[in-house]
Amino acid sequence: MKLKDILEGIEVISINGADDVEVSSLSFDSRKCTPGCLFIAVNGTAVDGHKYIPDAIAAGAVAIVYQDGEVRPEGVSAAKVRDSRLALALTADNFYSHPSRSLQLVGITGTNGKSTTVTLLYQLFSSMGYCCGLLSTIANYIDGEEIPADHTTPDPIQLNRLLAQMVIRGCQYCFMEISSHSLAQDRVAGLKFAGGIFSNITHDHLDYHKTFAEYLRCKKLFFDNMPAEGFALTNLDDRNGTVMVQNTRARVYTYSCRGMADFRCKIIEEGLDGMLLEMDGRQMWSSFIGAHNAHNLLAVYGTAILLGADKEEVLVKMSALHTVPGRLEYIRGGEDLTVAVDYAHSPDGLENVLKTLREVGRERMLICVFGCGGNRDKTKRPEMGAISAKYADRVIVTSDNPRNEDPAAIIAEIRAGMDPRARARALYIVDRKEAIRTAIMTAPEGAVILVAGKGHEDYQIIGEQKFHFDDREIVRATLDELES
Repeated sequence: MKLKDILEGIEVISINGADDVEVSSLSFDSRKCTPGCLFIAVNGTAVDGHKYIPDAIAAGAVAIVYQDGEVRPEGVSAAKVRDSRLALALTADNFYSHPSRSLQLVGITGTNGKSTTVTLLYQLFSSMGYCCGLLSTIANYIDGEEIPADHTTPDPIQLNRLLAQMVIRGCQYCFMEISSHSLAQDRVAGLKFAGGIFSNITHDHLDYHKTFAEYLRCKKLFFDNMPAEGFALTNLDDRNGTVMVQNTRARVYTYSCRGMADFRCKIIEEGLDGMLLEMDGRQMWSSFIGAHNAHNLLAVYGTAILLGADKEEVLVKMSALHTVPGRLEYIRGGEDLTVAVDYAHSPDGLENVLKTLREVGRERMLICVFGCGGNRDKTKRPEMGAISAKYADRVIVTSDNPRNEDPAAIIAEIRAGMDPRARARALYIVDRKEAIRTAIMTAPEGAVILVAGKGHEDYQIIGEQKFHFDDREIVRATLDELES
């Protein structure tokens, strides 16, 4: 594609060199540049891409897009733009021929419930015979083929490449998570959304956004930029549900498990094996449990109806939807033990899951194993300590992904949030494997054990190294050992 076509719709200040040079690929990482590529220099959170323009040219870049200073390389076209981060997203959209315009693209943003909701939408529409794509924290899928996921929202080049592959494969729908980081970094700029969902917003990612107000503003950007022909489905049970959509041009719809809304749901019966729901006046059984999952399922239902699906078919298919990996994923063993592995890594997420297990577990002992990630928002650590002590009969505090922090120091900050009595009876085990094993080996008959924080993740980050570690594998191996 010619450079001038790739730059269409981008605020270009000046171009040095030919604007009709042929570009064969895009990159914002000089190490991935190949002959014929366009290199977009972006000021990143840790690295300034402008420093690597000479490396990109040495690797064969034929054109440069930049924002700062003056770049006049001999024999290479250079376009100075107002905002190179925004240009990265728009060039990717142009280069891959606007793939989102050929799909019914639905995004969801919020603190909790994103992965579950988009994965269930993908399951639902696939079960109704549609060719679908999925972009989520857990995995990316194109018509049943799994493509590993590294971030909640991929970088703009990878994102548009995946969407283009979906179009080529004949996908009609794509369901994707939209993170606050991606909105702040313009990763989804240029994409056309058929609809957007707001799940909820609670304390999270303040290590990046610094304030809750900024976190809220970034989430809201998704709906502020929604096209008029799209729909915005918002959760009225969250106090910021109406705030999210107050400036959107899209058609606004609401859902609620507590009051009046366009789409409504209530839990009629609930147990460890599932719940009976009244969904929009009709009853359906689901293998999911908890009020938070009732909200997720209601968002799925409302989205399906807004996309034109038949109500009766949707309810029938929804009753067969299965657990999302690492989201209240049950592993059962001897001694009537139930172990739930869940990704809950925010105060609200942990409280939702513990509260649910406390309510449906009734008289069973509830044991909680969890930790908090290193190099992330420290303010939530004592809060999560207090929540674990409030709902669980026994708490084992351990490591999550400590990264470059001392795991013992993280545990001490979690411990500080517990009241003295809870602090004294809790266990503190730095080794996560040993913590999980201890919870299972010492659990009384009939206990429910929650292993929280990592869910579907199959790794642990200690220092700069990433080691294989899967909570579910440890749980299964320990339960097998217990039964042998």
